[in-house]
Amino acid sequence: MAVADVSNIAIGDLVSLKGRVAIVTGGAQGLGKAIVRRLAEAGASVLIGDLQEEQAKAAAAEVAGLYGVRVIATRLDVTDTATVIAAAELALSELGGLDIWVNNAGLYPNVGLLDMTDGLWDRVMDVNLRGVFACAREAARRMIAAQRGGVIVNIVSTAGFKGVAPGVSAYVASKHGVRGLTRQLALELAPHDIRVLGVAPTFCETEGNTAALAQLPERVRQEISATLSSRLGRVGVPDDIARVVLFAASDLATFMTGSTILADAGETC
Repeated sequence: MAVADVSNIAIGDLVSLKGRVAIVTGGAQGLGKAIVRRLAEAGASVLIGDLQEEQAKAAAAEVAGLYGVRVIATRLDVTDTATVIAAAELALSELGGLDIWVNNAGLYPNVGLLDMTDGLWDRVMDVNLRGVFACAREAARRMIAAQRGGVIVNIVSTAGFKGVAPGVSAYVASKHGVRGLTRQLALELAPHDIRVLGVAPTFCETEGNTAALAQLPERVRQEISATLSSRLGRVGVPDDIARVVLFAASDLATFMTGSTILADAGETC
């Protein structure tokens, strides 16, 4: 199977997701919600999967009202494969398919190496790495069965390219793992016309990131704040990343798979 040559398709049609169905994990707020909004604006029907089911339902109603597409929500715990399967099946039964899966859910605990417990390390890996694996597997199974291809987008981080700050060893390790998993999934799923891409954000102003930053010592916060005064002149906002995810999910990126796209305002230069 070969990917389509889209050279003669208009830009508007390439970016359109009309007729496609997407699932976004951790989509109730912050970066995930911004991704849901852009996918819906492009015409996709979207299922928001989140631990915070009521918040996810509120976000779904808001986005559906903005763009006139179907947006639904369900409780999804990426460490509980039964809920991952249930979400995938819900997308099939309620929205009519599954074309795009965005693995956005994640944890960012700040605990120094010497204080890191086995349990917390395992929890971070379960959410940030094994959860991506489980979701990608269930997405791929359904995309292959439907025989119409698809796209899996994994939210990585600049932490998947480098060390970050004291206290985030588990997070950095997990995101390096997601970046590697993205490359391997791309190899395995290419014969089924399923593209797999990573998007690696720098720090953005979200509820979760702001709370994580507040846990850090003052000296470290100052160092990070200096770094975040990016080469482009401001700190990132969720939509800066959501637009890159839309690109990756759309036919604009139809010849891309296995890459992790840095959306980092030059942080890693």
